[in-house]
Amino acid sequence: MSAYLLLEDGVRFDGDLVGHPDAITGEVVFNTSMTGYQEAVTDPSYAGQIIVFTYPLIGNYGVSGAAMESEAVHARGVVMRDAKNREDAATAEGGWLDWLGDTGTPGITGVDTRALVRHLRDRGAMRGGIFPAAVPEAEARERIAAEPSMAGADLARTVTPAEVTRFDGDGPHVVGIDTGIKLSIVRQLREHGAKLTLAPCDWTPEQVLAEDPDIVFLANGPGDPAALDYVVDTVRGIVGRRPVFGICLGHQLLCRAVGLQTYKLPFGHRGANHPVKDLATGRIDITSQNHGFAVEGPGGEPKIDGDEPVRWDTDFGVAELSQLNLYDRTVEGLVLKDVAGATVQYHPEAGPGPHDARHLFERFLALAEDKDAA
Repeated sequence: MSAYLLLEDGVRFDGDLVGHPDAITGEVVFNTSMTGYQEAVTDPSYAGQIIVFTYPLIGNYGVSGAAMESEAVHARGVVMRDAKNREDAATAEGGWLDWLGDTGTPGITGVDTRALVRHLRDRGAMRGGIFPAAVPEAEARERIAAEPSMAGADLARTVTPAEVTRFDGDGPHVVGIDTGIKLSIVRQLREHGAKLTLAPCDWTPEQVLAEDPDIVFLANGPGDPAALDYVVDTVRGIVGRRPVFGICLGHQLLCRAVGLQTYKLPFGHRGANHPVKDLATGRIDITSQNHGFAVEGPGGEPKIDGDEPVRWDTDFGVAELSQLNLYDRTVEGLVLKDVAGATVQYHPEAGPGPHDARHLFERFLALAEDKDAA
């Protein structure tokens, strides 16, 4: 074995080093999707994390430019049971392991990922690292101990663009606060005709409103929403003045902006098979998810017991539960009843994953009709 994965609790898994040969540390999390390994590692929401893939065969259909969710790899590293370097699939433009090496991404294969994931489910996501076998465990433990916790981490600043990006469109003008937006979301908004402006996450309310948006969009992204008070303050300055909708981290930020609280999940939701119930219609969508934090219920509870659309009293009026995770009954979305705004915790763009929830982009863009009322 040429490498090992070490967790902060001292548990070790041996395997073979692939990709880039450097040692790396980060928060070790697991993803249950059966496909989409390239999309996962290029999703900015994985910044600061090492991804354990539960599906055993990774790399079997190669890599391609079309599978990129951003311009770079954001995951720190990858852990696999059986990594492949095939590039004979119809859409492949290169081999997965070659690509990991070219992008400077360390990986380890030959790991008992079933045992590893069971451990993370029992003990929770935790810090860890991938190390060449020559690195002494004592040194590895010191490096892991020096890795900052994900709780309290502001990683949005590391993935937000330095400049504004603009896309033409004939539909509503959407101004997005870019905390790490996925290209799949950009594509969905543009396919629905939106004129799109993506702004750095440190913009003020005045800068956002100066763009005269029909809707303000809060994007996905990495890190702890509780560490992004500067974004929350911006959102508070916009709610009630323009319609606002949020996805994933954006859901959490909008909720915090109206006075709700977030908390860290034990091991998060990362995969493409999470059933979510729409409480207004009874419809159940299978969704793609990638988040480690969630929103508390009206009484501070981490989970919602029933299927009723419970309500919060917020700083901007009433918020009503609209979506519920059927795996663990966590909050998956809400609607602001007295001002124009809505959220979902999951990824309706599904890059990768099922397309069940893509209809939500039409619902979100319809908020533009409330611009004058807001």
